[in-house]
Amino acid sequence: MALRVLFIGGTGIISSACAALAVERGVDLTVLNRGSGRRGVPEGVRALTADVRDPVALREALGGEEFDVVVDFIAFTPDHVRADVETFAGRTGQYVFVSSASAYQKPVGHLPITESTPLRNPFWAYSRDKIACEELLTRAYREDGFPAVVVRPSHTYDRTLVPLDDGWTAIDRMRRGKAVVVPGDGTSLWVLTHHTDFAKGFVPLLGEPAVTGEAVHITGDEVLTWDGIARRLATAAGVAEPRLVHVPSDVIAREAPDRGPGLLGDKAHSVVFDNTKLKRLVPGFAATIPFAAGAREIVDHHDAHPELKVVDPEVEARLDRLVERFG
Repeated sequence: MALRVLFIGGTGIISSACAALAVERGVDLTVLNRGSGRRGVPEGVRALTADVRDPVALREALGGEEFDVVVDFIAFTPDHVRADVETFAGRTGQYVFVSSASAYQKPVGHLPITESTPLRNPFWAYSRDKIACEELLTRAYREDGFPAVVVRPSHTYDRTLVPLDDGWTAIDRMRRGKAVVVPGDGTSLWVLTHHTDFAKGFVPLLGEPAVTGEAVHITGDEVLTWDGIARRLATAAGVAEPRLVHVPSDVIAREAPDRGPGLLGDKAHSVVFDNTKLKRLVPGFAATIPFAAGAREIVDHHDAHPELKVVDPEVEARLDRLVERFG
């Protein structure tokens, strides 16, 4: 019989690729969300519409159904996870919580990062909430046998996402010959993972007994500098020599308080991931899409959809100030 799987979410960058591959591999997939996702769901997926934060609506949508695996892509706080444990205890053979590699110790004590790297992030509340979720699930597994699995993605992208904090504004500036800002000195190390590569590591874990009670991260093996990421995007945009201005991360964080926690709590720190555990659990796993190809996909998609090529005037003004100061 096909594996019966429920995705809570299912239309995001990561979950959309996982849904497509799951269906391709014969999974009997149900997706539960509010029905507002812009990516939709693949043909062959059963869609349930409900707000997962509304217990009454959730119970009505699920009825008495049981699943081999439940995956929550949109749980961000301990309250979210606590509600999942209450809802799915005794109704699923495995519960997969999608956490975040940003939960790993910042600054990182040593590289490469493994699943045993300590979890501590004093800079970013998002990461601390993910850590608290993991701790709740660890207790539920140890004390009550709740079949929890923790998966930690790092920076995962698709064609809709420009993986620079300044988004399409940065690409547009490159094309206009204007300078763009790169955090730090541009040489810190970063890992980007195409969402279809993530799915190739994720889908085979579903229902795998060896991973229950475990945590595993899923990332690519390609390691880039932030200058290298910017230059690959420039090349994809037809810009041979982009103007890159290096600005200390703490200065950027002060100029853009909404982006500061994610920068100081994640992107400002070099990361290299050891994927040995994933490759042991999923023999033959390999991330095959280098970012040079991913960058072309991003730029081509935006060029084909002009409505996505949004230049933010506030971002533009901030970049002009920083370039004038540090350029």
